[in-house]
Amino acid sequence: MTQHERFSDRVTVAVTDRVAHVELDRPDKLNAIDPAMFEGLHEAGQFLAARDDVRAVVLSGRGRMFCAGLDFGSFAAMAGDTGALDPLEKRTHGLANMPQQACLQWRDLPVPVIAAIQGGALGGGLQIALGADIRLVTKDARLSIAEIRWGLVPDMGGCVVLPGLMREDQIRELTYTGRDVAGSEAVLLGLATRIADDPVAEAFTLATRIAGQSPSAMRAAKRLLTIAASADPATVLMAESREQSALMGNADQVEAVMAHLEKRAPVFD
Repeated sequence: MTQHERFSDRVTVAVTDRVAHVELDRPDKLNAIDPAMFEGLHEAGQFLAARDDVRAVVLSGRGRMFCAGLDFGSFAAMAGDTGALDPLEKRTHGLANMPQQACLQWRDLPVPVIAAIQGGALGGGLQIALGADIRLVTKDARLSIAEIRWGLVPDMGGCVVLPGLMREDQIRELTYTGRDVAGSEAVLLGLATRIADDPVAEAFTLATRIAGQSPSAMRAAKRLLTIAASADPATVLMAESREQSALMGNADQVEAVMAHLEKRAPVFD
């Protein structure tokens, strides 16, 4: 049975067999980000964070493009209303502001998130995808750190994530030029994980495999790898020890071992 939810008329969430599909749903505008899209993304993230039955998430865009970036027309129309938008310096979500949270919330979710990128992910759209654990792209998809084209800098959390994916000089080149890279080049640079002819279908295959693993071990693995991406070695080593100690002998770990020994599929609650 599938549960369907819709947030701010921009983002849909469907949960089936413990896999959630989050879909940017503004195909007539190439899923460009307006204030309602930000709201929908945040609401979808909160909806998933509150659930303990979801074990993996697929993040995609409806139509021919993942996300074309900011809808500058909608923000320009709001420019005269000083109360319509919070100052970017205002921390509305812990360490982040609202746009930054649209990227970082996928890192904060306790389960793996797989971004399926068809068509392209430009500017803010790429930053949303950067928050995912894994990015699958078509070989001809267009990806770009496009903000310089508009006289801006990447400011939606991408600067937190990119240093863990690419060399500094590569980040600088793409940021300074704003040039598009094809999916195949994005994989070589580390901006994307791998090529898929049908990223959404492949993302569901991967998410289903992830959802079949020990749920407590998967959540521990995400916590540990998120810490490892930015912490000092002493913190990482202690996190390894704590997470492993908590897993050893718990019900999920025992079931994983028994299923392996008995040559059957594991059954997790």
